Amino acid sequence: MKKLIGLTLIGAVVAGCATTLTGRNQLMIVSPDSAIVESKKAYASTVGELDQSNQLVTDAQWVNRIETITGRLVTEAIKLDPKTKDWAWSVAIIDDPDTLNAWCMAGGRMAIYTGIVTQLNLTDDEIAQIMGHEISHALANHTAERMSRAVLMNGALAATAVVTDNNGYVLSGTAMAAKLALELPNSRTAESEADEIGIELATRAGYNPDAAVSLWEKMAKAGGGSGPEFLSTHPSPGNRAATLDKLGEKMLPLNPQLKKSTVYPVTIVTDSSEV
Repeated sequence: MKKLIGLTLIGAVVAGCATTLTGRNQLMIVSPDSAIVESKKAYASTVGELDQSNQLVTDAQWVNRIETITGRLVTEAIKLDPKTKDWAWSVAIIDDPDTLNAWCMAGGRMAIYTGIVTQLNLTDDEIAQIMGHEISHALANHTAERMSRAVLMNGALAATAVVTDNNGYVLSGTAMAAKLALELPNSRTAESEADEIGIELATRAGYNPDAAVSLWEKMAKAGGGSGPEFLSTHPSPGNRAATLDKLGEKMLPLNPQLKKSTVYPVTIVTDSSEV
């Protein structure tokens, strides 16, 4: 049986290949469409818990700020990948002053914690870099890639599901993987892709690419030796600021006047019934 499981996993890896926006081959046992379906379930569960604990921000100033910045980024994301116009673009603003984090699931379902904005005293340009980076993870199918890694981590269950053709196991395994994917760190390759795509989205949306450098300088200083939670899922090589600085020089000619994009109607989730 162990041999059978091993062969099944090898077959899944061989069959599960895809290519990112930057041309990189990536592991894709879980398809992007499946990642979107399961991420919707995981997002609804997460938002439901936040709603019950009264952590969904409804303050108009917060809502307007995040809605405007993210809406401009989504406008550019849709230009880059038109099929994402059908995504359920949404953001949950989480009232948690101690947490420095943000994320985006497959299908454009996002969250940002108040702590990352208030503790780092972020400008609009810096928020745009964070949200652009997170949106880029979704555009590059990094959620599906991380879910695929999560399935491999739970390989015995995945292999048994394949061997027995038990759909219940398959569904429970991918649903679990959708939540686990939020906790798994991105590879440095995926981070580099999100940096490159994200800084372009932000620049095209009208936000200064120099903010990517100041953002990561603030990140590096936050939290002492342990760093903010954001870095637990976003490994940061020491030369990241320098790399982003070089990327910024290349991006600014795309929108030298930093003309602001139109604001795409993004849903700011203030109630669990909205997801």
